[in-house]
Amino acid sequence: MTNPRQLAFIALRDVHKGAYADVALDRVLQKVNLPDNDRRLVTELVYGSVRRQRTLDTLIDQFAKKKSHQQPQDLRTILHLGFYQLRYQERIPASAAVNTTVQLAKENGFAGLTGFVNGLLRQYLRQAEGQGGRGAEEKDSLLLPQSPVTYFDALELPENPVERLGILHSFPDWIIQVWLEQLGLNDTEQLCEWMNQSPTIDLRINPLRTSIEEVEAALQSAGVLVRRIPHLPQALRFISNTGSIQKLPGFKEGWWTVQDASAQLVGHLLDPQPGEVVIDACAAPGGKTTHIAELMADKGKIWACDRTASRLRKLQENSQRLNLQSIQIYTGDSRHFAQFQNTADRVLLDAPCSGLGTMHRHADARWRQTPESVQELSVLQRELLTHTSTFVKPGGVLVYATCTLHPAENEEVISAFLADSPQWQIESPIGVELPDSTDSTPQGWFKLWPHRQDMDGFFMVRLRKTNNSE
Repeated sequence: MTNPRQLAFIALRDVHKGAYADVALDRVLQKVNLPDNDRRLVTELVYGSVRRQRTLDTLIDQFAKKKSHQQPQDLRTILHLGFYQLRYQERIPASAAVNTTVQLAKENGFAGLTGFVNGLLRQYLRQAEGQGGRGAEEKDSLLLPQSPVTYFDALELPENPVERLGILHSFPDWIIQVWLEQLGLNDTEQLCEWMNQSPTIDLRINPLRTSIEEVEAALQSAGVLVRRIPHLPQALRFISNTGSIQKLPGFKEGWWTVQDASAQLVGHLLDPQPGEVVIDACAAPGGKTTHIAELMADKGKIWACDRTASRLRKLQENSQRLNLQSIQIYTGDSRHFAQFQNTADRVLLDAPCSGLGTMHRHADARWRQTPESVQELSVLQRELLTHTSTFVKPGGVLVYATCTLHPAENEEVISAFLADSPQWQIESPIGVELPDSTDSTPQGWFKLWPHRQDMDGFFMVRLRKTNNSE
């Protein structure tokens, strides 16, 4: 079976039963040998349909007699695929999107409903074309001062700006609310649009094995285009199709590893020096750990701690491929380690978080997190910060970082910690070049907003333990 839409349907059916989108997609793609363009289509249909789930459900609600949640689950999935192609895939002719969706219904137990599927999609098309064409919201948006966004579009939207943005860009209302409170309407809309793009892939060159010029030349000779990223001396971004990452020149030789630009900034903020003792308290899968080793010229000792042994194996594989010797792996929960007290020159706490800054990479993250899960994570983050801060020697440094944009996991965690810990203070990031328009606050922490810096959303702060600490 090599029909890309049928494969996408099978993967989405698994997602709706609770599977992670990337796992479900991988499972389907491993069973078949597809040409690259078909693999890309399956990937786009699966991730796109999951991302845009709320918008697609609203279209079903609007055009069908029965609401989306009343439809048989498999039929709802098939309708998602049809609406997704019509609304967001301009390269797919409308007739092909409709006909292949009708065929999916016929082949997956809904032969008696092919007329319904055909009529529903064509009704949407007629209305969309009558009001500015397919994808009209991408082309004809009008942002009116002090008013909700107005769109010429077949999708009917409520006046309330939270619901409006939530339905249009397919996010839960609570996430829109969190962003609106921090950014306002215009920036929130830009952030929503950014989060719905396909993610870019960045790599970090290993200066102990190669140079950025050598990697650029090797990739160029393989027909792969990259560009440098300002302020990050080891970073390159792919700007063309890569094919299999593992087959690219320099991967097996340990010349580079995949790591997003904002995650690379965390290592520079920590600023580890050769010969130091560094603890990475939540290390797996190890992108930041291996970066720390490179920045230390692989001289010194890095304790890489994590409670998930399987994810630590990935760290071990990466450090071997990059030929790094200074990393010692330690399995367990960093909240319960007593043996590291006052031993580290620097500690990195890249805390477990809701991942709201990386939702473009994880299509289903927006549906998996809730306000309750964010609060649970903030408790875990405070416990980790309180305990791992004891690992730092007097005069030493701790960097707290997350890939979320929720104040409960960021500013509130740091404020509570500083209120209880008079021997700690925020330190400005000396010697670290920040990307343009980084949200650096008077308090000294800073946030990377994806729509401004064009990289994953991150929060990070550098803390120093004063010498008079006990």
